[in-house]
Amino acid sequence: MARQGRAAFAFIFITVALDMLALGVMIPVLPKLIVQLEGGDVSAAARMTGLFGMAWAAAQLFAAPVLGALSDRFGRRPIILLSNLGLGLDYVLMALAPSVSWLFVGRVLSGITTASFPTAGAYIADVTPEDERAAKFGALSAAFGLGFVVGPAVGGVLGAIDLRLPFWVAAGLSILNFAYGLVILPESLPAERRTPFRWALANPLGSLAFLRSHPGLFALGVASALGFLAHEALPSVFVLYATERYAWDEAAIGVALAAVGICSTVVSAGLTGYAVRRLGERSALLFGLLCGVLGLLVFALAPTGAWFLSGIPLIALWGLGGPALSAMMSRAVGPSAQGQLQGALGSLHGITGTVAPVLFTQVLAATFLPGSLLPAGAPFFVATLFLAASLVLTWRVVGALSAHRAAA
Repeated sequence: MARQGRAAFAFIFITVALDMLALGVMIPVLPKLIVQLEGGDVSAAARMTGLFGMAWAAAQLFAAPVLGALSDRFGRRPIILLSNLGLGLDYVLMALAPSVSWLFVGRVLSGITTASFPTAGAYIADVTPEDERAAKFGALSAAFGLGFVVGPAVGGVLGAIDLRLPFWVAAGLSILNFAYGLVILPESLPAERRTPFRWALANPLGSLAFLRSHPGLFALGVASALGFLAHEALPSVFVLYATERYAWDEAAIGVALAAVGICSTVVSAGLTGYAVRRLGERSALLFGLLCGVLGLLVFALAPTGAWFLSGIPLIALWGLGGPALSAMMSRAVGPSAQGQLQGALGSLHGITGTVAPVLFTQVLAATFLPGSLLPAGAPFFVATLFLAASLVLTWRVVGALSAHRAAA
C-alpha cells in the first residue's frame, strides 16, 4: 500500500509539473506565434497577447470550482486523467491552429484543463495524514517550480527549430502521462465519502461562499488571495521592468527567471518539511510571508540588477508559507469537501490572475509618464503592501484559531 501511495504521489507530482510545463513552453513561443499568425503586425499581436492571458485566467476562474466539485462527486482519478488527456489534445489543437482565433480557443481550453491543480491538491489531502500535508503540499509547489524552470528552456530550444514543435512535444508528454495514469493511479476518495454535485457551489461565487462555512476559513482565504495578488507582480511586469530599469537583454531575463524557479524548487522540495517540523506550521507560515514582504521590498528598492537578484532568495523563502497555509485550510474542512476547498482556492487564484496583469502593468506604465512622481519600483511597492496585509491578517486569524483550539 505504501509503495502504491508513493507511485500515486509521483504521478500527481508529474501531472502538476506538466501543467506548469504547459505554461512555461508558451512563454518564449506563444507571442512569436501570434505575431506570425497576425502577419507580422506586432502591435496587434501585443493586444492579442494580453487578451490571451486574461482569457486563460478567466477559464481557470470558472473551471477550478467545477472540477473541484466534480472530483468530490465522482472521485479524483477521473478528473485528473481527463484533464491530462484534454491538455494533450489541446496541445494538438494549438500545434495545428491555422489562425489566431483557433489559437485563442486552444488557450482557453488550456486554462480549463490546467485547472486540475486543485484536484491534485485534494488528492494529496485525501491520502496524506494531517501532520504531513504541509510537506506534501511543499512537494507539489516544487513540481510547480520545476515546470516553470524547465518549460521556458524547452520552449526556447524547440521553438528555435519550429514555433509549433513545443506544442507537439508537450502534447505527447501529456498523452503519455494520461496512459501511465490509467495503469498506476488509484482512486483516493472512497464512494462513501463523496458528496452530490451542486451548481450552487460549483461556480466562483458559490465556491467563495463555501469558505464562509467554516470558522476562520474565509479570512484565511482572503489572506491567500492577497498573497496570490502580490505574487502576480513578478510575471506581470518583470520583463518590461528589468528591460527598462536595468537594461537587461533576453538572456539576462531568462537567467533571472531560471534563478527564481530553481530557488523556489529548492525551498519547496528541500526546506518546507524541515521548517514545518522545526518551527511548526504557524511559525513557518508567518516566517515565509515575512520573507516574501522583505523580498518584494528589495525588488522595489533595488537600484541595480545585482541588488534585484539579491532579493530572489527571500522571494524563494516565501514558498514556506503556501504549503503550511494549504495544510491548515485542508484541516478545517471534512474529507468529502477537499475538492470544494481546492476549487475555491483555484477561483481565488483565477480572480487575482485576471486582475493582477492589468493592475500591475498600469502602475508600471504610470511610472513611465513624463513628470511622474511614482518611483520606478512602484509595482513592487504595491505588491509589498498586499503581502504585508496578508501577513497581518494571517497572524491575527491563525492566532485566534490556535487560542480557540486550546480553549476547546
